[in-house]
Order: sequence, then C-alpha cells, then structure tokens
Amino acid sequence: MPGHLLHEGITIACPHGGNGRLTPSSTLLVGGRKVALAQDATTISGCAFTIGTAPSPCLRVEWQLPATKVTAGGKAVLLSDSLALCVNAAGAPQGTAQVSGFQTKVKAI
Repeated sequence: MPGHLLHEGITIACPHGGNGRLTPSSTLLVGGRKVALAQDATTISGCAFTIGTAPSPCLRVEWQLPATKVTAGGKAVLLSDSLALCVNAAGAPQGTAQVSGFQTKVKAI
C-alpha cells in the first residue's frame, strides 16, 4: 500500500508521552527536507512508562515496513504507513509511536 515519504522534522510521539527525534542520513530531499531511511536513528526522550514501580522508558524507535520499491542511495525509505515500534533499553517493544507532520505530495510503495 502506498504511503507518503517521511522526512526530517516529522512529529513522533511514543504512547506514553515521550517525544521522538529522527536523524535522517539521506541526502535526498523532498520539500527541502532530508528523506528518512529505514536504518536512520530515531531516539525518544521524556517517556514516563513504568512496569510496576520500575521505570522502563521508550528510548528509540525500530522502524518496520519501509518502502519495498523505492530507495535512496540503495536503502529503503520510510513511509507514513511504516510501523514505528518503540523499544526500551533492553530492546523490548512497548508500543507503536504516532507519526504526523509529514509531507503529502510524494507517495511510494
């Protein structure tokens, strides 16, 4: 299913109130902003999630379901329908991040 290309400056929020920051490594631009790639670092800060009484904040996003037919520099680009899985320090999944603020002119599959 086609989705809009994600780029630097999008808004990412973990399900527990944390904010994500995507750091694109691509040199390809869409709307004057770098396009996001599947392996780009996305960190989360301010997550308040706890398990019992032990803090277990979301720290990063593992991207799933990138584009299958569009690449930048030979690497898959991220789409608005890619899955942003929030994980803690141990790599355990803790929910799906909400992604918004992406451009709506360029779609890919």
